Amino acid sequence: MSKPRLLFCASEVYPFAKSGGLADVAHSLPRALCSTYAVEVVLPLYQCIDREAFGIKPLGEEYAVQMGGISYPVMLYGCTYEGVAYRFIYSPLLCDRTFLYGPPDSGYEDNALRYGLFSYAVVTLLKKEAYSIVHLNDWQSALVALLIKEETIIKTKSVFTIHNLAYQGVFAHQALLELGLDGRYFSMESMEFYGQINFMKAGIAYADRITTVSPTYAKEILTPEFGCGLEGFLHFHRHKLSGIVNGIDTKHFSPSQDKTLVFPYVDLRGKAVNKRAYLKQTALKEAKKPLFIFVGRFASQKGLDLLIEILPDLVKRECTIAFLGEGESKYHQALEALAKTYDTVHVTCGYDEALSHQMYAAADFFLMPSLFEPCGLAQMIAMRYGVLPIVHHVGGLADTVQDYTSFTAQSAKGYGVVFSQPKAETFLAALDDALALYTNKRRYNKVAKHNMRCDFSWQESAKSYLEIYETLRAQSSHA
Repeated sequence: MSKPRLLFCASEVYPFAKSGGLADVAHSLPRALCSTYAVEVVLPLYQCIDREAFGIKPLGEEYAVQMGGISYPVMLYGCTYEGVAYRFIYSPLLCDRTFLYGPPDSGYEDNALRYGLFSYAVVTLLKKEAYSIVHLNDWQSALVALLIKEETIIKTKSVFTIHNLAYQGVFAHQALLELGLDGRYFSMESMEFYGQINFMKAGIAYADRITTVSPTYAKEILTPEFGCGLEGFLHFHRHKLSGIVNGIDTKHFSPSQDKTLVFPYVDLRGKAVNKRAYLKQTALKEAKKPLFIFVGRFASQKGLDLLIEILPDLVKRECTIAFLGEGESKYHQALEALAKTYDTVHVTCGYDEALSHQMYAAADFFLMPSLFEPCGLAQMIAMRYGVLPIVHHVGGLADTVQDYTSFTAQSAKGYGVVFSQPKAETFLAALDDALALYTNKRRYNKVAKHNMRCDFSWQESAKSYLEIYETLRAQSSHA
């Protein structure tokens, strides 16, 4: 018996194109679903994608997408990577850009048209071929949920995952006409949002099921503090909302098999070798001092203002600190200025996958003072490499990291240092707790070893998605 077909739709997928955690999820979750579903992943063929390196070839399918009275040419490309089939949508309007979504401090002004075109192209695929489920991710593909409701020929059920509610795809109301959408969608029950249109609302309103990336975040987004203006709308649709914690690709993030490391390791002695190598590489010194790292987006959400505020105090506490990331220019400038001031601070601006692995392998503590965090992958990667994360008790961090003071070897969760308020004094108190723990090597090592043994794979979370898919398929068969 053939497997049911699943089309997994994302605006970025590692290793082809990546700007954030969505790319990692869109790479690893489909692989975890392949044993049950015939999975195909569809994404734009951005100009940054190396077609030759990945063997991406034209599929011989060309068609025109009609949108707002204008015809846009679309070509389909494809490849198979690590056993998963990928389809790439190419159209000049969508793909021929320097950045995925726009320069670091802004988005492209025509992103509504770009990702509207992407959505129409995906719907064309759904009309041509029979898929049981289409799984949509974030605002860039949310419009698909609305468009397939207009196509009676399409029987595919839709699942929409909110990876970060702060990014909603909000545009001027005239974009509705440019997208060729009926005026009835400019309503509070649909896409209207304070006089503009909101792509995220389309996914929430029209998808058959909604998920977000941790149980705690699913509760948080129903509140004014975390709902980003959509808490009431989400509350209305809460009957179809679930929170499922993300996993990580445990083969890709495996300290014992990681080819980017100078010394792949299975225990903490191996970590010490990698720490010395990283400190030498960056001209940081004092391998005996604790090494704190930050790997991620330089953005307010990630607690960068808080980190920059307390950094001079942290430096006084006899430790080294290293940053890797890219994002808002004001944070680049502030961090680089601090690195020039203190020889125990190192900053690498830009993203380097191999370097991030080397930093995880070297670090003693991982800094993650996020103001909000839908799920977070970095804290799980860090724990996989034997690092203790220092986290704000929020969102997915609350679901994946427990405070080391409650340590029990039987727990399925990892451990770190957890603080309750994103304020300088509480963050510094957490850092002091971490430094005190570091001096107790026996206790520190016990926690670090436990973290390395934790299962952060997709195995359990994939089961939760499969249950949702099967429920929707059962509804289709009874319709």
